[in-house]
Amino acid sequence: PLHHPTPIRFYAVIPCAGFGSRAGTPLPKQYQAIAGLPMVVHTLKAFASVSRLTRGVLVLAPDDVHIDAVLEAHPQPLFAAVKTGGATRADSVCAGLRALAHLGASDTDWVLVHDAARCMVTPAQIDGLIDACHNDAVGGLLAHKLADTLKTESQDGRVASTVDRTDKWLAQTPQMFRLGALLEALESAGDAVTDESSAMELMGASPRLVPGNAQNFKVTYPEDFALAEAIFQSRSKGLL
Repeated sequence: PLHHPTPIRFYAVIPCAGFGSRAGTPLPKQYQAIAGLPMVVHTLKAFASVSRLTRGVLVLAPDDVHIDAVLEAHPQPLFAAVKTGGATRADSVCAGLRALAHLGASDTDWVLVHDAARCMVTPAQIDGLIDACHNDAVGGLLAHKLADTLKTESQDGRVASTVDRTDKWLAQTPQMFRLGALLEALESAGDAVTDESSAMELMGASPRLVPGNAQNFKVTYPEDFALAEAIFQSRSKGLL
């Protein structure tokens, strides 16, 4: 009989269960408006424009009271919203991976995990990660080569040392790994890791670094909102 290879499928998990206390916003920061849309809607729209994605899961806090109105105003049919987010990022990503498995994803399917607060990500960047990693044995992540001088801090708030930046990268998202391997890695690592690559590294894997873009930063502090607004306005005018 002829052998029919299993088609490669790509899924997305968007952890969106935090509040973002450092942002100083009255609402959870993912619902704060930037350039006329809630931050999370910009993120979802970018992924919805990637034709190779089969399905996505938006992982929310169990007590989230905002998402229903947001999705009613801005429908996102690619994404299933699940209120199974946990206390940590790793908990929420694991919940998203299990939700994808329930929706029919297999252990060998690729999953792209992306911060809801990296709302300036573009479909081209997402496609670039897929292109770079879909034949990779491990997977990889978008990252940005460190340009600034890097310091370590002493206990008294002074410079302890200057770190060689030659081989330093700022980890971004999406981060793309096989569903089964990532779930195993996160469950093994527990809450000690702050991104998916770290969990895979603890399992002995070496994820691929895929050059990203400085605009794909995580909106975290109050001043970040003005910068994100300026980027979207510049894009709308064709300046970026």
